Amino acid sequence: MRTALVPGSFDPFHNGHLEIVEIASHVFERVIVAPVSNPHKAPAMFGLDERRSMIAASVAHLPNVELTRSHGPLLVVDLAREVGADVIVKGLRVSSDAESELQQAQMNKAVSGLETVLLPCSSAYSFIASRWLRDFMTYGGSDRIGALVPAPVFALVKEKYS
Repeated sequence: MRTALVPGSFDPFHNGHLEIVEIASHVFERVIVAPVSNPHKAPAMFGLDERRSMIAASVAHLPNVELTRSHGPLLVVDLAREVGADVIVKGLRVSSDAESELQQAQMNKAVSGLETVLLPCSSAYSFIASRWLRDFMTYGGSDRIGALVPAPVFALVKEKYS
């Protein structure tokens, strides 16, 4: 059984993330989504448990997708090994994502032997970035992002930021 790990900060989980998970669920027999803390990004607006909850509700229609919990700081390649993943899956929105993700994929391959599959999202979602969604939430526009995030995420956003 081929297992894919889809790691990300997912703060918040949006329709571009969901599309990548859905594609991975068609390609791999088992898909594990791993919301993780990223020390290179701004402080999270949603805690890991909130992110897990919103992702679980958003992917409930995908029977071969599950979530995992990272216990403390951990390299993605180590998390992949821990959950039995054969491959890491990352999404690409724009060309600048490709450069960064390719470097990460090559580094991960060099230190662990794990391959990374880079999946492009559709142009309908290429402009969505969690950082822009966080800006809308911070500055009073949380009620305007409903078309950009899955319904369970929008419900939590409205509850927390409206």
